[in-house]
Amino acid sequence: MSEENTRARVPAPTAPAQPRMEDHAERPIVFSVVVVQGPAAGARVALEREVVIGRDPRCELPIGAADVSRRHARIVPEDDGHRVVDLGSTNGTWVNGRPVTSRKLTPGDRIELGSCVLRYLRQGEADAEDLSALADLARRDALTGLANRRAFEEALQREVARARRSGNALAVVSLDIDHFKRVNDTHGHAAGDVVLAEVASRAQRALRAEDLLARIGGEELAALLPGATLAAAAEVAERIRHAVCDSAIAVGSAALDLSVSLGCAAMNADEREAAALLARADARLYDAKRAGRNRVVWAPAPARGGG
Repeated sequence: MSEENTRARVPAPTAPAQPRMEDHAERPIVFSVVVVQGPAAGARVALEREVVIGRDPRCELPIGAADVSRRHARIVPEDDGHRVVDLGSTNGTWVNGRPVTSRKLTPGDRIELGSCVLRYLRQGEADAEDLSALADLARRDALTGLANRRAFEEALQREVARARRSGNALAVVSLDIDHFKRVNDTHGHAAGDVVLAEVASRAQRALRAEDLLARIGGEELAALLPGATLAAAAEVAERIRHAVCDSAIAVGSAALDLSVSLGCAAMNADEREAAALLARADARLYDAKRAGRNRVVWAPAPARGGG
């Protein structure tokens, strides 16, 4: 969609938010923006550096709304806070119901981009904590406590954009519990839930603090590994595989010996679409399934047929 086809919309006037001011002198001040209305509702980005917001998936905060421009606005650090700057968007950037081209933000401000609404928040304030909790809830899988698919895909888009700018490595691992249907059919769905939660816990312990593990399907998980090469991702995948299969999982009076299959992919220098990186990892996961399960595949499968 071209910039001139951005759907036009004028926000209705809203009363300025009244921020709650507190003393934060005894701890670091951390600011973030949370999307509270729109397709990316629940998304939260810490403002550690400049953040560009827009419809382009390469933005640090991508929002897939037709009335948001591809590169709509940016939030930049300034003094002890931040400033929002409109990037020549079709519908403009509004703060607390008023159009702005550039404005210093105050904690609690509402930032409107087309039909989407964001809040600028400072850690420790009651409103910030409430909204952050809601944001986390919207992006968490209730059973495992992991990020959900939506949160994973948004993080993947951000990391691909960051890796393209910095030239740093980036890898993804997809994993699936082998013969999971047998667990449900034999022991019941409650047992399946126990197994899934335990596999998620074991996989999480095999990762670094900066890695993101998510539940992206029924029994399928994915790990986002910033800074990891393909070989490093394969090592992580092997750690996860051993963590799952080296000891049985207790389910009631039963002890189940289970395994996982994993596929790894690393970002190419010319990578453009975050979805393509995840798709390659998924393809190698299914190569691992076809090859007999309980293994890691991190290279493309040989071409079939034709010699």
